[in-house]
Amino acid sequence: MVQGLFPLDVLARWIHIGTVITLVGGTAFVRFVLLPSMESLEESAKTKLHDAVASRWKRIVHIGIVLILFSGLYNYVRLAAVHRGDSVYHAVLGVKILLALAVFFLASALVGRSAAFEALRRNRRVWLGVVVTLAAVIVALSGFVKVRGTPAAPGGATPSRTTAVSPARATPGRCAANTGDGAIPPTRGAA
Repeated sequence: MVQGLFPLDVLARWIHIGTVITLVGGTAFVRFVLLPSMESLEESAKTKLHDAVASRWKRIVHIGIVLILFSGLYNYVRLAAVHRGDSVYHAVLGVKILLALAVFFLASALVGRSAAFEALRRNRRVWLGVVVTLAAVIVALSGFVKVRGTPAAPGGATPSRTTAVSPARATPGRCAANTGDGAIPPTRGAA
């Protein structure tokens, strides 16, 4: 693992989490605030507001998907060595990635213009609810793998949680042992 990438690790996590917050928050706003509020508008005003919001939101959604994909790939590559052989981590991460791809598809279909997805757009309220629900599951899975830590080293200590330290910043003061290879070994009795 390449050492000295701590600033890039922090930037990648900030981009990833910040973009997810923006997209999920925006989706929840549209589903639970904007759409119900638009029901009281006259049809012409509703169409005008929808078109104005949709043209701006579409760009945010598409840029957000790209940022999440690239930052997520970077984060995965940086942590792959730490979780080598950890089947639970990779299984949960696989489910998280599949759910994220479903969210990306639905989000793109809902902001797109393709006639093939017009039925989704006509039932926008339901599908936005599905997107918000899937996003909540993804966040829960992310939280699980984050606080779960890494498994015990072979032939040794019991599994425990790790500190939230970038592999590039692992130091003896932050983990039980610093092997120098960039991997963060599990700590004992971490809170």
